[in-house]
Amino acid sequence: MKIAVLSANKKLYSTQRLVQASRERGHEVQVLNHTKAYMTIQKDHPDIFIGDHKIDSFDAIIPRIGASVTFYGSSIIRQFEMNSVFTTLSSLALVRSRDKLRSLQILAKSNVGIPRTAFARHPGDIKNLIKEVGGTPLVIKLLESTQGKGVVLAETIKAATSVIEAFYGLEANIIIQEFIKEAKAEDIRALVVDGKVVGAMKRTGVEGEFRSNLHKGGSAQAVKLTRKERSVAVKAANSLNLKIAGVDMLRSDRGPLVIEVNSSPGLEGIENATGVDIAGKIIEYIEVNIGLSKQKKKDKIGV
Repeated sequence: MKIAVLSANKKLYSTQRLVQASRERGHEVQVLNHTKAYMTIQKDHPDIFIGDHKIDSFDAIIPRIGASVTFYGSSIIRQFEMNSVFTTLSSLALVRSRDKLRSLQILAKSNVGIPRTAFARHPGDIKNLIKEVGGTPLVIKLLESTQGKGVVLAETIKAATSVIEAFYGLEANIIIQEFIKEAKAEDIRALVVDGKVVGAMKRTGVEGEFRSNLHKGGSAQAVKLTRKERSVAVKAANSLNLKIAGVDMLRSDRGPLVIEVNSSPGLEGIENATGVDIAGKIIEYIEVNIGLSKQKKKDKIGV
């Protein structure tokens, strides 16, 4: 099988592990920088190029699309989809998951627990927004934020009002969420592959930091999920039509609350914390869905 990993940086841990796992299972694999690709669109010829080289003959792609190039990356994925190439991440699922507000709306409609969230644009609504999420402390998030950047904890009404007004003054889109105090600066990342949780870790923020992101200096360790947490993680991924997802949850007094679903989850933290070959699970998922595993079994028994 010939696999393409769409990645802007072939030196990233996740990219390297997917390449390694593909080769270990006997597949031909190539890293394609989607930011350097271009496409031509005409009847019966949805072609993709890098330089003067036409990209074709791939059986599957594994998109690793950065948040800053979501629009362009989704367009490249869509071009592969038009050529009937199997993808671990559909273009539509990528776009939906990257829109924080839209993804929360989808999760809520699917009856997935999330923190109380408010969204508005008019400064006159600030008092009501604060009230609707349960008062302060509260969390203010830029809709375009990643890796914990653009996320602010406001501990008083005065602070919350000032921060919200500042964001509105910059014409930034933000959401306001209730602060889950009992989570104690910890969250759970569950890695879902093809409808199953294949690994989970608990991330803890550094002292004085309410965000638990590893990029912010947080630590991670393997964690055993409850049946409810597993169910919520799978339901969240399914609701966004993500076959591979990193589902981030908070443990609250009313059960697990999903705060984000990542469509291109990093593998380094969770593989190191759990010791699970997540990259191998992803390649196995591709094999099963392309029918390779079934053919291997036939070959073994001489059918």
